[in-house]
Amino acid sequence: MRKPVIAGNWKLYKTSSEALELITSLKPMVENNKSVEIVVAPVFTVIGSVKHAVTGSPINLAAQDCFWEEEGAFTGEVSPKMLIDAGCSHVIIGHSERRQYFGETDTTVNRKIKAALGAGLTVLFCIGETLAERDGDQTLDVLKTQLCGGLSGLSADHLASIVIAYEPVWAIGTGKTATDEQAQDAHSFIRGVVGGLYGPTTADAMRILYGGSVKPDNIKGLMAQPDIDGALVGGASLKADSFAAIANYGG
Repeated sequence: MRKPVIAGNWKLYKTSSEALELITSLKPMVENNKSVEIVVAPVFTVIGSVKHAVTGSPINLAAQDCFWEEEGAFTGEVSPKMLIDAGCSHVIIGHSERRQYFGETDTTVNRKIKAALGAGLTVLFCIGETLAERDGDQTLDVLKTQLCGGLSGLSADHLASIVIAYEPVWAIGTGKTATDEQAQDAHSFIRGVVGGLYGPTTADAMRILYGGSVKPDNIKGLMAQPDIDGALVGGASLKADSFAAIANYGG
């Protein structure tokens, strides 16, 4: 049985005081939720204070990115080892905004995944197509290319510490959401690609999340699909009540 993951990507929001206010409100709303793995990903500057605030709760802490080197002359970067030291257990890698705005490629995603796994982090590995790619019937090609590129050189054992997040770029922050059927089709395809690379046992164990305007009113339909194992939540994770409603979708 795959344990669902509900992860909140806070993106470039929340100062320290705002982050603590959010976590303080969220904790009692999810404190009895043991059926879902709950993760929040704040900006680097508030990771330390959020870590202190979530201690003793079921909330896990993620970073929104990392670099592939442990240390060195890489101004502005943060290494996986440093994220572990700050209290993170998870890291998001390959988010479409990193690809779109900061030149992330399948090659750099792969290097980051390997470094993160080597440090002991659980990776939330993001893939997804743009609207132009979907309209051009390229969705499956894009997903396969991103999957194979990001997972290059990794063994089936490595995949136990990877969670794939399918985020159609056209649905991120737009209010548009893939239909339950569209999301299921993509997730089923992704699981099939993993199966082709690593075998059916590894594919069956792989958790695959949906991301793209996930809200309390659409989470149940998404989670009813056989290959959807959770959600990577953007805007709705910035308010305690909406994120808690998503995390507690089954209760």
